[in-house]
Amino acid sequence: MHFSFNTPLDRFRTVAVLEGISYIILLFIAMPLKRMAGIPEVQKYVGWAHGVLFILFVALLVQVWLKYKWSFGKVVMAFVASLIPFGTFVLDKKLAREEQAH
Repeated sequence: MHFSFNTPLDRFRTVAVLEGISYIILLFIAMPLKRMAGIPEVQKYVGWAHGVLFILFVALLVQVWLKYKWSFGKVVMAFVASLIPFGTFVLDKKLAREEQAH
């Protein structure tokens, strides 16, 4: 996993991983706690944090799209990755491989 804020791509990758972590916590911890244990507060706060991270993810995705001149297909793939559990982790590995190739 990549945690750095040096470049727009670094910021995007870092937020993508954090967004993915928040999504996993929301789906597999917070929602079950609400439904099965009757503890809605966990979902409320984790959901709020995930929402903020998702908005940052989209904003940074637009930034890297424009700065690095990503294709529309690559942007759509990155966006879809944010909707699939563990998708942003796969995206981060793909971006790391691309970065190493250059």
